[in-house]
Amino acid sequence: MSKQKYYVVWKGRRTGIFSSWAECEAQVKGFVGAEFKAFPSRAEAETAFQSKYEVYKGKPATAGNWQTASVRPILPCLCVDAACSGAPGPVEYQGMNLQTGERLFHAGPFKDGTNNVGEFLAIVHALAWLAKHGLVMPIYSDSENAIAWVYNGKARTKLEHTTVNAQLFALIHSAENWLSENELRDDAVLKWDTEMWGENPADFGRK
Repeated sequence: MSKQKYYVVWKGRRTGIFSSWAECEAQVKGFVGAEFKAFPSRAEAETAFQSKYEVYKGKPATAGNWQTASVRPILPCLCVDAACSGAPGPVEYQGMNLQTGERLFHAGPFKDGTNNVGEFLAIVHALAWLAKHGLVMPIYSDSENAIAWVYNGKARTKLEHTTVNAQLFALIHSAENWLSENELRDDAVLKWDTEMWGENPADFGRK
């Protein structure tokens, strides 16, 4: 027997929370630009309905759990994540504004990379992006390895440098140079608490 789901409709013939797909479908089928998503509990659906569709679009339903957690991320902030198909394989990364769901940057895919390398590059890209725009706010990543690499100023990857991933290694060296030239605050990069806050909202949704 399938578990009960709750459907949030942000944009449709009627908006709100519906307890069956049939009710939801009636609001969104054939409606141009409909915005809707399923959630495993009523509480998560209610939280999502009070937020924006962009926060959940293309993301796991748990992506908005941070909004009702007893301890929440520091706001405003950026979230970064990477996705890699294979090891090594094509890797890409992105950064987004947690509160608005707006994607601030995206890079890749780059050939023959790893997820840790993508996470490392995402953090440094976010640091450089904030510096360029004169902003100070924390960056959240769910990769302990990448965070450690950033604070050590070195991507300690075992990935083999080849002609195929030469572009990726050029980016790694550029990121390491940036870190050597810029001093980081102790709280510049923080660990995203997946257990408490749900999936990192910058996740590519491919798990």
